[in-house]
Amino acid sequence: MATTLAFDVYGTLIDTHGVIDALKPHVGHRASDFSRAWRDKQLEYSFRRGLMQHYEPFAVCTSQALDLTCSQFGLHMNPENRKELLDAYRTLPAFKDAREGLARTREAGFRLFAFSNGSAEAVEALLAQAGLRDFFLDVVSVDEVKSFKPNPGVYAHFLRRAGATGSEAWLISGNPFDVIGALSAGMRAAWVRRSPEALFDPWGIEPTLTVASLSDLAARLNS
Repeated sequence: MATTLAFDVYGTLIDTHGVIDALKPHVGHRASDFSRAWRDKQLEYSFRRGLMQHYEPFAVCTSQALDLTCSQFGLHMNPENRKELLDAYRTLPAFKDAREGLARTREAGFRLFAFSNGSAEAVEALLAQAGLRDFFLDVVSVDEVKSFKPNPGVYAHFLRRAGATGSEAWLISGNPFDVIGALSAGMRAAWVRRSPEALFDPWGIEPTLTVASLSDLAARLNS
């Protein structure tokens, strides 16, 4: 069977900082800082909920993280503006290398799946509006097991859904926590390091492969 690739969505295929333009009318020059704080708190809430076994969908983590970040930045958001920001998060743009990278990996004969902390419905819509959905055999969501990456059970769920084993499956992610989670669960993993300033957690667990762009992935996997 062809090698299976599990592509993370948020932060790998889809640029979570694509919300910056929507933030600028509200926080001006602090939009980039606000976006990073919102994303960090979103992930923190998913980690905490996973550990506590107090699951709520990723959209709830995103919404509650926005409220906390607004308080942190002293931003008083009315319901209409709050909805606009959350809607912007549901229509985030793809990274520029995503389409080419997916096309090349599919043409090279790999089995492609989207694998996300987001709900299947949200991810389906996000990938469709970004023009990426047709590259994938299926969308696998953690919502199906009510936990979040990097819980090892989530990666086991992906392997069951994809009909693959860890030794023949790769996670592709721009998020170091996700890469380490997949490796710890017995998968191979490629870290997408788009910026030379990006840092990998110094845990003594290294990516199987590091690429600077998704466009390079297929050639590196076959080398």
